[in-house]
Amino acid sequence: MRKLLLFIAVILSCTVFSQSAGIASLKTIKEVPPSSAGFSTERLARIDKVLQEYVDNKWLAGGSAIIVHNGSIVYYKAFGYDDIDAKKAEKRDAIFRIASQTKAITSVAVMMLYEQGKFLLDDPVSKYIPEYKDQKVLDKFNEKDTTYTTVPAKRDITIRDLLTHTSGIAYAQIGTKESNAIYYKNGIVGGIGVDKIILGEKMRKLGSMPLFHQPGEKWTYGLNSDLLGYLVEVVSGMSLADFFRKNIFEPLGMRDTYFYLPKEKYSRLATLYTEDSTAHVKKMDDYMELNGKFYRDYPATEGTYYSGGGSLSSTAYDYAVFMQMLLNGGEYNGKRILSRNAVNLMTQNQIGDLNLGDNKFGLGFGILTEKGKAKTPVSVGSFDWGGMFSSSYWIDPKEKITGQLFINQFPNSHGDIHNKFKVLVYQALE
Repeated sequence: MRKLLLFIAVILSCTVFSQSAGIASLKTIKEVPPSSAGFSTERLARIDKVLQEYVDNKWLAGGSAIIVHNGSIVYYKAFGYDDIDAKKAEKRDAIFRIASQTKAITSVAVMMLYEQGKFLLDDPVSKYIPEYKDQKVLDKFNEKDTTYTTVPAKRDITIRDLLTHTSGIAYAQIGTKESNAIYYKNGIVGGIGVDKIILGEKMRKLGSMPLFHQPGEKWTYGLNSDLLGYLVEVVSGMSLADFFRKNIFEPLGMRDTYFYLPKEKYSRLATLYTEDSTAHVKKMDDYMELNGKFYRDYPATEGTYYSGGGSLSSTAYDYAVFMQMLLNGGEYNGKRILSRNAVNLMTQNQIGDLNLGDNKFGLGFGILTEKGKAKTPVSVGSFDWGGMFSSSYWIDPKEKITGQLFINQFPNSHGDIHNKFKVLVYQALE
């Protein structure tokens, strides 16, 4: 009888847990008093003070920040100005250019297709995009006339190589002198702030360009995610913009994330800033020369280039929803985007002993190691990245924290604010 009662109690507890888990899976992130979610309101106020100091010193114009703990928003504020001349305050629902934070969303799209059985991660890219068959690797480069010689690649690059940035593909415009010159000469661009061009045309052309090292032998940040975006288009039969909207943004309720904004949202686009010669903030001109013309207001246009590596714009709230989905193991508000096994695969070391400073890289994310942990309060195993316009995010599975700091400025000589922000978050955790 005693054993029977114990068995019934276990069954009932499992049922209750299952029901509560089901309720949790339907939860959206919402604002709560910080003290009810394990944070000190008083110590969170230190964030306001430090961010305001950067604005007062004219190191930053403004931005927005959000912190989510256990699915509850404990901090969500804008700071500074959208227009420093008119003293127009920044709004927390401003739409920011998220640049390389696009890469995480592209990586999720790739893993969604992987989980549909469309390909394997170690498939050669040339199986789906023939232009990447039998590529060459840069051997010697003549800086004076940008000519070069090559040697054969030892193998074709794979989808995993692209997800881990170990393919040998480099960056245009913001890469090395060799990649900047070779890509510029052949019309290959970084994909942010560009004129009306087509992703597929540029990515097929990229296949004829030399790799900058043998596949798998080094970690080189490059146009890998742009190529992954084109892979999504080829395999799915949809534009990358349509795939994101149908399979990620709409299911998650990300209503303010776009490659190119609808006209009714142009006014919410955060003003883009740069620096003067004394590293103080100033408005960016209509365009800047970045080894090719860069258009300041590119998302507020009717563009055609869907850069999987860098051209989305979003809000702090929308990106927090995306991060919460990953923290939840691929699910948010009852909508499953990925399996928890896929998220685990994405967030473990995928580059082995290759050098990436103190940390490692997964399938689309930087991974914090024990060595990297010695320099930050963020937990080992957290995954993160950032964007060209001085934005950063991280996801901490141990502490159940996601954090995001959006600033739209390039360059930013005072980028230490991102690490300070992390310190300020964790010092407020009770």
